[in-house]
Amino acid sequence: MFDIGPGEFIGLAIVALIVLGPEKLPRYAADAAKMLRQVRRMASDARAEVTRELGPEMKDLNLNQLTPRGMLKKHLLDPADMDDLDDVGSKPAARSGPGERPSSTAPAAPPRYDEDAT
Repeated sequence: MFDIGPGEFIGLAIVALIVLGPEKLPRYAADAAKMLRQVRRMASDARAEVTRELGPEMKDLNLNQLTPRGMLKKHLLDPADMDDLDDVGSKPAARSGPGERPSSTAPAAPPRYDEDAT
């Protein structure tokens, strides 16, 4: 999450020891640990409440898949979704102008090209 290596962690500990002093450092470390536990508990309680409120219909829903990272993994890296990509170019879509009804028998017109826009 923070990508802190062991050398950087030791350096931060030394700076904290110098700034806070050896008397206050254990108390601040205990307070920081307590706060971290409370934040984690609040997050897990919120996740449990959302799952409970969604009801039994959504019991299989994994909230980790709704994060941006989970969405990328699901849609870009899932090999089961790759089978759906084979059908993308097989049927041409019928195009119609504004106010026209799409016709399945109308040939697909090439897109308009504006030379001034390029």
